[in-house]
Amino acid sequence: MADVDATLTGNRGLALEEAVIFEQDSPGLSGVDLPAPEPGPGNDRLGGLGRSGAIGLPGLSEPQVVRHYLRLSRMNYGIDSGLYPLGSCTMKYNPRLNERLARLPGLGGLHPLQPISTVQGALELMDACAHWLKVLTGMPGITMAPAAGAHGEVVGLMTIRAALEARGDARKRVLVPESAHGTNPASAHACGYAVETIAANVRGRVDVGALKAKLDADVAAIMLTNPNTCGLFENDIIEIADAVHGAGAFFYCDGANFNAIVGRVRPGDLGIDCMHLNLHKTFSTPHGGGGPGSGPVVLSAPLVPYAPLPMVERRGDGFALVEHAGDSSAHPLGRVKGFHGQFGMMVRALAYMMSLGSDGLKQVAEDAVLNANYLLARLKDTLSVPFEGPCMHEVLFDDSFLKDTGVTTLDFAKAMIDEGFHPMTMYFPLVVHGALLMEPTETESKATLDQFIRTVKGLAKRARAGDARHFKEAPRLTPRRRLDETAAARNPVLVWRPPPSRAAE
Repeated sequence: MADVDATLTGNRGLALEEAVIFEQDSPGLSGVDLPAPEPGPGNDRLGGLGRSGAIGLPGLSEPQVVRHYLRLSRMNYGIDSGLYPLGSCTMKYNPRLNERLARLPGLGGLHPLQPISTVQGALELMDACAHWLKVLTGMPGITMAPAAGAHGEVVGLMTIRAALEARGDARKRVLVPESAHGTNPASAHACGYAVETIAANVRGRVDVGALKAKLDADVAAIMLTNPNTCGLFENDIIEIADAVHGAGAFFYCDGANFNAIVGRVRPGDLGIDCMHLNLHKTFSTPHGGGGPGSGPVVLSAPLVPYAPLPMVERRGDGFALVEHAGDSSAHPLGRVKGFHGQFGMMVRALAYMMSLGSDGLKQVAEDAVLNANYLLARLKDTLSVPFEGPCMHEVLFDDSFLKDTGVTTLDFAKAMIDEGFHPMTMYFPLVVHGALLMEPTETESKATLDQFIRTVKGLAKRARAGDARHFKEAPRLTPRRRLDETAAARNPVLVWRPPPSRAAE
């Protein structure tokens, strides 16, 4: 066996110089030891389709593989490690009970092709989760199929497009405010619409006058995020909805920030027609790192007939899964995802909602807003605030406080890492220069927030004292030091390739 520890230098408890997996290649080494198949009839089970050459994977023993990825995992920063203040991302702690429930054999072990009679409990769970989401949003319809938030955006716009086409209305434009989430224009473009931006006003909210000036018979929808990515509630939303509907268009609301208003405000009461909900941000699924996600879309009455398949329907004493357009009395879209949506996420979401109840969900929003406003109150005299007034679940600062220090938003964020905190969101939203967007979520204690505040204040003081070098060299204490961004800028396409196999030498 190869010497596993030969891949390490420095601290042997933490891989400071961890070799990548291909650099640990030991030709001929394998995690299993299987004899070559004997030639003869019946032994060629691949029908002559076996590989004819090397497949480019390194030779490694099982302990090497396990130890390599365990060492890498120790370098990660996660919500179990500390505060994760990424704005607009709701990186909050989620109860482990919900994880356990999602792994119950009767739920985690289901197969999507099982006979309907054997999965009645799963269908009831999906129906119950959908019911809770409709109640919380005040919307009459829902599709549970979308796999993530951006997928929900596309599905919502597809539903709007189907409703417009059904009435013979071929509209071509979608309006997207500057303060909306970045995926909104991409989703509209993917659905074949031209995208037009609506400017923000001096209060960081939609300029209603600019919106009305662009509304005409060619506008299919507006895509608005509320609360928006400046951390502000769009308090002209009912006027906006009336104007949009008056032009014959639909109102799409990005629900990624629902964590700020869940249990407090029903989007359906605000005139919204369509809204996706990120179960992986609001309703207890671990978020980040590429998944898992789930983006159900709630729908107003005019859009309900066009919701995509499949649908769960209560029939008599049981539940049925409507999977074919011919089985529905409406005019649904076809499938937008394989099988029946992200079922494990629905289990977690329902467990979360049932555990908290209506009063607990309301407290989630209240505590999230309280924590963000606590950061605002404690930091507004140290950092620079672009918009006046209280915020919602996240607080936005800009880089004015760093003027003439030689320190950038990126430098400041890198220095946060050495202080033990994951950085806040940088340079987004684009409505302010050098944005620093912080979302503490409802799950962080006052003690943790006070520690975070002391750190931010200390770094701001150090930046203004002229110690730019400290920030330019940060982070110093991580397993990997800071990248050379200037080199990356000169070489925008950097492709890592494994070194040649020693077998070829």
